Amino acid sequence: MPGKDACWALTEKEKQTLRLIVRGHDAKSVARSLGLSVHTINERLRDARRKMAVSSSREAARLLLDAEGGAGLAHPDFLGDARIRDDAIDSLDDQDGTPVVGAGRTYRPSSRLIGVVLMTLVLSLLALVALPQSPTTAPPTATTAPANAEAVAAALNWLDLVDQYDWDASYRGTGPAFRKLNTLQVWSRTSQRVRVPLGAVISRGVVSAEEVPAPPAGYTMVKFRTSFANKADAIETVTLDRVDGRWQIVGVTIG
Repeated sequence: MPGKDACWALTEKEKQTLRLIVRGHDAKSVARSLGLSVHTINERLRDARRKMAVSSSREAARLLLDAEGGAGLAHPDFLGDARIRDDAIDSLDDQDGTPVVGAGRTYRPSSRLIGVVLMTLVLSLLALVALPQSPTTAPPTATTAPANAEAVAAALNWLDLVDQYDWDASYRGTGPAFRKLNTLQVWSRTSQRVRVPLGAVISRGVVSAEEVPAPPAGYTMVKFRTSFANKADAIETVTLDRVDGRWQIVGVTIG
């Protein structure tokens, strides 16, 4: 996690909802507190989970609490519990077990990290160009072999484009959901700000690859233990979906 200032591109409404969750509310009580529908609250929580790459709303709330230095509990007024009624989009009920995928909802550009950033951001998808694996790649560190070798290879190929700082090619390799919410300019700017300082990849090994049962057809989540020139021990989590016979990366984080 990048210090105390979270870089998930969360909206103030999503932060407001998570701050209530960390204080012990559930979706229904948050809805009552803010004068909104439960569907609206569930949509905020779902978008926040996607951006933060977690499967639990309470974990997302805890991460925000940690990033804000515990302010959400120490100062209840910091929640800004003003009623906001300009979003009433129905969605699925909140399910803490639902996996987090996609770039999430972004309403407008911000001077803070927008869209998908590699440090704590969520992004989408696989490079169209299959590149050979770097000779410096470390052997897998997991106790068992990855369950889906094709998904692992797809994730490595896309990460290789990012390692080369090829923002154009990596952006072309993203899926429609990501490109709908993020422009090439946003991707290039945030990548240069966050990924470049990490430096070259020294080693990257597979930690695990697992199937996540979630609608519409489930997802595959692959974790790598990566050593960068300027960050010795990092965990990269890449979430993939298979669409029209090709693997798409719908989420990635570095922590």
